[in-house]
Amino acid sequence: MAKLFIKNVNLIDGTGSDVVKNTNVVVEDGRFKAIDSDAKPAEGDEVLDGRNRYMLPGMIDAHVHMMTEFKPLEQRLVTPFSYNFYAATEYLNTTLNAGVTTVRDALGSDLGLKKAIDDGLVAGPRMKISVNALTITGGHGDGFNYSGVVTDLMQAHPGMPHGVCDGVEEVRKKTREMLRAGADVIKVHATGGVSSPTDHPKFTQFSLEELKVIVEEARFRNGVKVMAHAQGLEGVRQCVEAGIHSIEHGIFLDDEVCGQMKDQGTYLVPTLLAPVSVLEFSEELGMAQTAIDKSEEVMDYHKESFTRAYKAGVKIAMGTDAGVFKHGTNLRELELMVECGMTPMDAIVASTQTSAECLGYTDLGLVKEGYVADFIFLEENPLDNIGALKEHDNIQVVAKDGVIHKNIK
Repeated sequence: MAKLFIKNVNLIDGTGSDVVKNTNVVVEDGRFKAIDSDAKPAEGDEVLDGRNRYMLPGMIDAHVHMMTEFKPLEQRLVTPFSYNFYAATEYLNTTLNAGVTTVRDALGSDLGLKKAIDDGLVAGPRMKISVNALTITGGHGDGFNYSGVVTDLMQAHPGMPHGVCDGVEEVRKKTREMLRAGADVIKVHATGGVSSPTDHPKFTQFSLEELKVIVEEARFRNGVKVMAHAQGLEGVRQCVEAGIHSIEHGIFLDDEVCGQMKDQGTYLVPTLLAPVSVLEFSEELGMAQTAIDKSEEVMDYHKESFTRAYKAGVKIAMGTDAGVFKHGTNLRELELMVECGMTPMDAIVASTQTSAECLGYTDLGLVKEGYVADFIFLEENPLDNIGALKEHDNIQVVAKDGVIHKNIK
């Protein structure tokens, strides 16, 4: 099988090491074979000239919703159910073109969508899926409104169990249902949220006992991790005590809980982009006034919590909540992380190596011999301007499994 020979690139390999200037990279059978400035192409090799551009691993977004993109309620109500699956193929392609080659879906994508990507029926990033999220009656994820009208983000359907559950035995059963439906990770709403109509981010939802049962069912029966939407401090504390793998959002963190997360190896997936986008595109997204008000309320706390966790040495994986806002804007998250005190190199590591580790991959997220050959090219050095990553035209080459999906000549 012919190899892909990449020449004349400046390599940022995802480990945090210094840039390797003007090197060559060999890809064979979808994996990095060699990184060697003295390597030469063999006869029959496909050659890709890096032209002294910057090569990075494919970016990994640890928190997306690929089956949806928030729209005004009236538009959602007149959209046929199956239309959403066709729209998702566009979201997937847009995300891949933006340089994101792997995602963890935090609610909404079923096994069929993941398999369609794996089988090459549609183009998109590889996926880890949670199927649907567990939530309490009246909590974040329960679409019941005070009017009595239910506006669930995802309708239950074959392959998409409903997620509302209360009490130890119900959460045990719902966890098993998600695993049966093909979940790679269990998603739980451990606190209220910004977008939900009947709760608040500080509200604690599941009890500690319920959270422990979810972790037990996932981890001990299937080796599956649990990710928790957790914004309020008490909810975060309970998640850490229960042994949950990653805290999503983490808006109200203190020094004590950051220390516990660091000691236990709990990941933070901050999604700084979510409240920013809600405020910037509230009319276009059709956001309720309650969501706008809560986004304004939590914005500064969210940034402060991120900075606190970063300084404390908590493991941070890049995640965005894309789907709550427009897909393809994912890599703006790195710019926001840098604005909150992270170095550009650490933001890149968070979006590659650390995100891969958070998702459970051992051969992804680095440009390294033997690793899966996902990579992107930029004209501009992102260490000098991390914001270059957010512009689609700046992402000139995108490859997944060694296959070039996008190549701007």
